Amino acid sequence: MPFVPYRHKVQYYETDTMKIVHHSNYVRWMEEARVDMLEQMGIGYDVMEKAGILSPVLSVKCEYKSMTRFPDTVEICVRLVRYTCVKFELSYRICDAKTGELRTLGESSHCFIDESGKPISLRRKFPEWDKTFLSFAENEK
Repeated sequence: MPFVPYRHKVQYYETDTMKIVHHSNYVRWMEEARVDMLEQMGIGYDVMEKAGILSPVLSVKCEYKSMTRFPDTVEICVRLVRYTCVKFELSYRICDAKTGELRTLGESSHCFIDESGKPISLRRKFPEWDKTFLSFAENEK
């Protein structure tokens, strides 16, 4: 089941002296898209945190393909490529919303921990959330 792509309008402050989006902003946009993806699943970060679950970033990768400038709008397609009950991995495809030109490819990996920092299994602690993640995860299909 694919997610609705996330859209971000480039802000002037996100650009550098060359009027090109600074590379660090793509990681922020990936986070915005990840938050949106989790909300589409019905398990947003606010829901997780109220239940005492945190989901830190374990790794992030960006591969820049073309430049983005102000006032472009980008569309970020997120895929849940792997889920193991304790960890999940996402891929991101950032494209110009108007032309479809590829701007950036990205990946991130995350885990689930309790408030003390101990890893947890969604399958054991939140079986309904586990089922939801499994229904969206590509590795299980």
